[in-house]
Amino acid sequence: MVAFGGSGRPVHSRVAATGLAFTFYATLSIVLMFLDQRGNWLEYARYGLSAAAYPVQLAVNSPSAAWHWVRESFATREALQARNDALRAENRELEMRALRFEALAAENAQLRALKAALPEVVEKWLPGEIMNIELSTLRQRVIVNRGATSGIFKGQAVLARGGLMGQVLRAGPWSSEVILITDPEHAVPVQVLRSGLRTIAVGQGNAGVMTLPYLPVNSDIKVDDQLVTSGLGGVFPAGYPVARVIEVGRDPGQPLALVRAQPLAAIDRDREVTFVWFRPGHPAAPAPSTGSAAVPSLAGTAQDTQ
Repeated sequence: MVAFGGSGRPVHSRVAATGLAFTFYATLSIVLMFLDQRGNWLEYARYGLSAAAYPVQLAVNSPSAAWHWVRESFATREALQARNDALRAENRELEMRALRFEALAAENAQLRALKAALPEVVEKWLPGEIMNIELSTLRQRVIVNRGATSGIFKGQAVLARGGLMGQVLRAGPWSSEVILITDPEHAVPVQVLRSGLRTIAVGQGNAGVMTLPYLPVNSDIKVDDQLVTSGLGGVFPAGYPVARVIEVGRDPGQPLALVRAQPLAAIDRDREVTFVWFRPGHPAAPAPSTGSAAVPSLAGTAQDTQ
């Protein structure tokens, strides 16, 4: 009896086929090893297989690479956006600092100018900031953020960078009301710097104009003459700038000249003023007033200068 396998083929036939295949593959392996040893033939084969497999690798790796790229793009964009927002905030802060520094520099320069403009008769000075201003034809007054707690008193002289500003009309605990030299109820004893002529400068309810209503028509005064405080009246020191003459009208038929002057202080623009205390006994200190009013009236001031 002849034994058969499951496939119906004799066992010796399958063994022969297996031996033949083994011999073939063994011979092929020996040949390939010989060729690879002599000419690196397998390197070329591997190179070709690598080139053929690259599209497959790329296709397999593309989804993960694309996802990684998208994640990096969004992360980079978010980081750039956050950095941009931080830079914008920093830029706004720097702009605000620059504005504050400019305001402080301007205020410092103004305070320096105020201090430099003070006459030698001043013993003590205190700067103040204007809180409110009233400039009308009936009232020319300002409210300043200094009061009795800072030593401010009624009738105290108030100076500005360009010239005389006014005097304290009322002093509250933390603020004071200053009547300006341009107020219709205010008058300043002045002197023409060039000729020494003394007279009275009266407010007209206009921040840019004062008048000198008590000068005879033949008085020695002309346009561009500078008016300074005479020191009379017991309020203002002598020699402090007040105004500049801008118009002189003489009518032979009238006994008095028509003289107008422009205040040297920027009445409608200054934000800083200076309260001053004078040195007792100084030659330029204000002469004691014989009147009882702290704010000189027209008649009272005119009497002081005569």
